[in-house]
Amino acid sequence: MKPVSSLLVGILLIWLSALVHCRAIQLPLTDTTSLNDVPKPKPVQQQDIADLVKRLYPQLHIRTHDSATLEEGKRFVLVIPQVGYTLQTRALAAVLINTPFRMANANMSSITGQLSYTQNKQIILTALSSVWMRNNQFLWTNDWRLMHYPQATYGLGMYTTTDRVINMDYTYFRFHQNLLRRLAPSLYAGLGYNLDLHWNIYSYNSRREVTRISRYSEGIEGRSVSSGPTVHVLYDNRQNAINPSGGLLVNAMFRANMQWLGSDQGYQSALLEVRKYVHLPGKSDNILAFWSYNAFTLSGNPPFLDMPSTGWDNTGNVGRGFIQGRFRGKNLLYAETEYRFHLTANRLLGGVVFANAQTVSELASSQFEKVVPAVGGGLRIKMNKISRTNLSVDYGFGFDGSSGLFFNLGEVF
Repeated sequence: MKPVSSLLVGILLIWLSALVHCRAIQLPLTDTTSLNDVPKPKPVQQQDIADLVKRLYPQLHIRTHDSATLEEGKRFVLVIPQVGYTLQTRALAAVLINTPFRMANANMSSITGQLSYTQNKQIILTALSSVWMRNNQFLWTNDWRLMHYPQATYGLGMYTTTDRVINMDYTYFRFHQNLLRRLAPSLYAGLGYNLDLHWNIYSYNSRREVTRISRYSEGIEGRSVSSGPTVHVLYDNRQNAINPSGGLLVNAMFRANMQWLGSDQGYQSALLEVRKYVHLPGKSDNILAFWSYNAFTLSGNPPFLDMPSTGWDNTGNVGRGFIQGRFRGKNLLYAETEYRFHLTANRLLGGVVFANAQTVSELASSQFEKVVPAVGGGLRIKMNKISRTNLSVDYGFGFDGSSGLFFNLGEVF
């Protein structure tokens, strides 16, 4: 993949202009958040996009974000129009709605919905949430998606190339729902249910339709279903998952896909994820962050589109620098580190530099024979200074010649 240079710059300027003109609106909470739940003010007088718009366009009567708003029992609703570009979508237009809020004596919660249409004729509707109940007694998460998603794939393993593309056109419904209960301070366990349904799958290369990719036939055409219960164990002492200022997350999940629940085949998979955040220098608010994401097929043969793959984690962020689906296999190991620093004293603008590496196992082997790294950097724009929600704009370079622009509301991890 080659950089898009001036086209990306123009798209980015248009996109940022749209963000400056978006309005933040506020809706009532069912609960009233107490003053004790509001993040303690910092010596630095922070600014966010609402402060900038109010200063530039006072006639709009924008209400800025402050702790008093939360004290009065309000929540923030950010409505953000987007124009952008990614490797897997090319140009895209989207509307994103994000609601960060906080229940009594609980961590920061977030609900996000997005509707996108892309130059590749992809339609993407997502609803993601992470809701901490009062006193952090329960954690409720969901990942719902409905997508018509024509996409390029490159086969299985680490020795694939970008000049041997296979196109897959399909419709996808994802329903992942989990409920965890606190067992001890910062320690949670619970159950869930995951459904991944693909239909109207049509795979083809430049010459003909294909029924096998890298000699693998499961889920290449027609329809595929993965359905089963999940078991979760979570340790999370971060107070704000949107933009952690410290702490540790360890997440382990076991998933049993069962034929009697609709799965094409019975197979078992597991996920082990670790995130750690360290202040560097120690007394600053700059953060050195570490992320390890590892997905394994324990037994059986999952459908092709449900195998661990670049960019197909629940946030779509594994493998910045590579196109989504670039590497795919039965097992995936991934590690990333990122340094986050502020560019302006009021924290309106920040920056990051990052490096990552990934590998997948070959189909017939559990061995990992090749590791491919990527590096990059990005800009952070403070959308909400109370929840510390940033708009993330990153550019990454993969060491196989790939490169691309990546957007997120909130930190990448």
